[in-house]
Amino acid sequence: MEATKFTEVGYVGRDVDSIVRDLSEVAVRTVRNEKMAELSDKLVDAAAWRIVDIMQPRPSTKRRQRLEDEGHEEDRERSEQIDRVRVKLHERILSGVMDKEKIRITVSESQPKFMQVFSSQGLEELGMNLQEMFGDVGPKARKEREVTVAEARHVFLEEEVAVELDHDKIVREAVERVEQTGIVFIDEIDKIALTETKGAGPDVSRGGVQRDLLPLVEGTSVITKYGPVRTNHILFIAAGAFTQSKPSDLIPEFQGRFPLRVEFESLSASEFERILTEPKNALTRQYQELLATDGVVVKFTSSGIKALARLAEKANRMLEDIGARRLYTMMEKVLEDVSFSAPYEKPHTVKVDRKYVESRVGDILAEKDIAEYIL
Repeated sequence: MEATKFTEVGYVGRDVDSIVRDLSEVAVRTVRNEKMAELSDKLVDAAAWRIVDIMQPRPSTKRRQRLEDEGHEEDRERSEQIDRVRVKLHERILSGVMDKEKIRITVSESQPKFMQVFSSQGLEELGMNLQEMFGDVGPKARKEREVTVAEARHVFLEEEVAVELDHDKIVREAVERVEQTGIVFIDEIDKIALTETKGAGPDVSRGGVQRDLLPLVEGTSVITKYGPVRTNHILFIAAGAFTQSKPSDLIPEFQGRFPLRVEFESLSASEFERILTEPKNALTRQYQELLATDGVVVKFTSSGIKALARLAEKANRMLEDIGARRLYTMMEKVLEDVSFSAPYEKPHTVKVDRKYVESRVGDILAEKDIAEYIL
């Protein structure tokens, strides 16, 4: 998360304690999803059988037992036939063949959240919800709705999850994970450093935020909706460009809480090349998919990618070093004409090689004054 999103406690804006609250929410969702994955087959199967019970109900247990005791052959065959139909329905529901069919189900009607109590830690943090506190008091309203089988499967799956999963156990495990293995990455830390250009008035978004972060980094207890969370063993990592300021502009106490410092080097051409090719959603693939919607096939050759990487490194060296963000403007400039002219009347293929890249970007980099405004 970015340090610039927070203000000092007591002023309008998010306070730093919300970092731990957000981390707790993420941990609870993660643990819940893991538990659901473990019981996935069982929960999906149970939800499908509930739909089968609506579409093809089976005779009550007492009636089935009575028929078997009395020995009615026809009734017994009919009961067996119903069982076979139910099994086939169950298979079709699981396969998704019946997803668009309509059925009527009875679900718990969601009650309006009539009142909320705001936390003392900030108006943006909603505290305990009275509807949640008293939600189990009294009978729950039930309502009949007509939905598709796919929607019914989702509704029943959520209900099965609520029955099978132990929420208290999930919360305990999530809080333990936050306290023992939690990692908080605070970006843009240089933006809250105290600079000589400080204006008049209280410094609520710079020095104030640093002072509020001190207890979190050193170790304190933060009250969340899942109970108190200790930050003693949470790993805090801060990062910033420090182009307009330097680490010594941070308050001395804050500097002492981050004893390990690492300085990053500028990206090289080979690293730019890896960024353009290795990620699953690399920028090259994004542009290929984007232009494919207009019937344009974009092919990046190895020489074209090397040229893009080399020119991006050169632009960062000549102009301001903005890292991998430079690739966005480079790619946009290289494919500017294609993006503007698409879609074409006939299928169109663009081959992005070294010559193609240099013809659109090389001349611009030759003149620094022009490159500053374009790239």
